[in-house]
Amino acid sequence: MSEHTRYRPAHRRGRFFVAVTFAVASTAVGAQSSRAPISRAERLATDTLPLTFDAAITRALRDGEEVRTATLAVDVAEAQIGVARSTGLPQLRLNSTYSQVVENARATIVGSVFGQAYNYSANAQLSQPLFLGGRVFAGAKAAGAVRGAARASTAEVRGQVVVDVERAYLNALFTRRLIEIQRANLQLADQRVTQAQQLETAGRASRYDVLRLKVERANLEPDLVQALNDYAIAVLTLRRLVNVPAERPMTLTSELDTLSLQRLLATVDTSPTVGEVRASVRAAELTRTAREAGVRVARADLFPSITATLTSGYLALPGSNGLPTRGGSTSASNCVPQVTGRVCQNNGWFTDRNFGFQVTWALFDGLRTKSNLDNAHALVNQSEVQLAQVREQVAIEAAASRAEFGRARTLFDARRQTVAEATEAYDLAVLRNTRGVGTTLDVSDAQLNLVRSQVNAARAIYDVFLAAAELARTTGRPIPLPDGGAMRITDRGADRVTTDR
Repeated sequence: MSEHTRYRPAHRRGRFFVAVTFAVASTAVGAQSSRAPISRAERLATDTLPLTFDAAITRALRDGEEVRTATLAVDVAEAQIGVARSTGLPQLRLNSTYSQVVENARATIVGSVFGQAYNYSANAQLSQPLFLGGRVFAGAKAAGAVRGAARASTAEVRGQVVVDVERAYLNALFTRRLIEIQRANLQLADQRVTQAQQLETAGRASRYDVLRLKVERANLEPDLVQALNDYAIAVLTLRRLVNVPAERPMTLTSELDTLSLQRLLATVDTSPTVGEVRASVRAAELTRTAREAGVRVARADLFPSITATLTSGYLALPGSNGLPTRGGSTSASNCVPQVTGRVCQNNGWFTDRNFGFQVTWALFDGLRTKSNLDNAHALVNQSEVQLAQVREQVAIEAAASRAEFGRARTLFDARRQTVAEATEAYDLAVLRNTRGVGTTLDVSDAQLNLVRSQVNAARAIYDVFLAAAELARTTGRPIPLPDGGAMRITDRGADRVTTDR
């Protein structure tokens, strides 16, 4: 900076800095205005989504295709209830007709009084079924049972979605842990190769030992590549369940730890439960109820149906083509020419009302009613068998999930100290090899056992979380979440609850 600039007067320095600031701001605004607008895909690509267990389950229950499909089935059942009830409600219809007679045989044979060339009519018809053989009540009951079955099936789907999301999330965390283990394993292998090379230089190791360790290190790379690929597939599966676009970055923020697992184990209830608490059993029972009501609907065709009808409207029979615009009346003055004793109408609208009852009874319909009854009874028998199958399947699933949870918990307890022991054994093997007491084969075996114990420990934690969730789903209890709390699934939706610890 020159001396002239350094000692510039204060008011001139102020104007100078204002001018520079304005120029920089103008340049920035111009560059921003010339830049193309950011699209939604670009915003998604730069906006990283932090995904927790709660967020993943919430997104899957809200946006997942499985839950949406089941919810639409409930909407269809709701509409069927309205259709069933509408059969017994009054019906009001507006009717309007226009017809032109080109040639009338009665007018030609009997007289011109029948030769009304133009006919206009407009009326409202009100009909009320009085007796339909019990079809209305049975149909409404069947539709209501179908709606209940659809809601129970939706609850079953929600529970399965929660477990599927939890499985996908846990699988992603497990594969990510495998990546860390394999990378640490490669680092240990690199250290062993470096150490063997140093020992070879010092004359304490052979060329064979160095080559053997290098080959072992190279053979570990496919395991890391496989773990990376498994993690990518697990994340894609989770994206599909929670409906996250593939172009949007996503990070999994929840972690598995032993403390959360201990809290979870304290809340798991392994006592036997009755199978009827499962939503799938309720859905099967309501399906049977709907089909039993279907038998009464089919039997209604054996009885007569009685309907009351009231029709009120207007009729016009003008002599010339043209819409009537006045009320109808009859008098002798309307006749052209006028004839004594003759009365004519003025081409206007005349009131037309009638009331009556209609009785319909199919005495023989080609055995259609009998076939419908046989079909309805067959459907009831089929629903009975399906209900028995569902109950048996629920009992088997509950017993299998209880056994799986016991296995996972036992393995977890057995693996708690294995990693520490394997780490200590590996350190001792390395120390023995460095001092010339042990061999490189001992170190390789110790490293392999260390990796296996780390993988088994991570798998044990994953299996316990997943087994606890599956046990809760198959027994109809709130599904525990790895990060605390539980998800209660009902016919109306899913609610997060706090578990007692």
